[in-house]
Amino acid sequence: SRFCVASRNRTGFLCDDRVTCIQASQVCDRTANCRNGEDEQEELCGDLPRSLPAYLVFHCSNPEYWVYADQRCNGMNDCGDCSDEMGSLAACPPCGPAWWTCSPVHYEYCSCVPRALCQDRVQHCVSWSDEYLC
Repeated sequence: SRFCVASRNRTGFLCDDRVTCIQASQVCDRTANCRNGEDEQEELCGDLPRSLPAYLVFHCSNPEYWVYADQRCNGMNDCGDCSDEMGSLAACPPCGPAWWTCSPVHYEYCSCVPRALCQDRVQHCVSWSDEYLC
């Protein structure tokens, strides 16, 4: 198996050298991240996402969309409907200490916004809690 744990505890792909572990989203990105380029081979990248090992793929709630497994629970709305960040499919942990829990207005985020956006005079939460409480 080529499954490994990449940086920030994310799902990864183990290169042929059995040492280098790249993030799932670096597979089939048109850049050889493994020394021998095995992360860009036709057998792996020929029919995305079907040609990828299942552990590298997260299927969004809309069956037409998918993202790489390391994009699930990363705080960003990669699926477009927040299914990679919220609900039973994603099974994400609650917002961490670097995040503020709310209902964001901007669909870039889902149920958590970065605390760095708190009190920046821009509404990110429907309730304005990122400006008044955060």
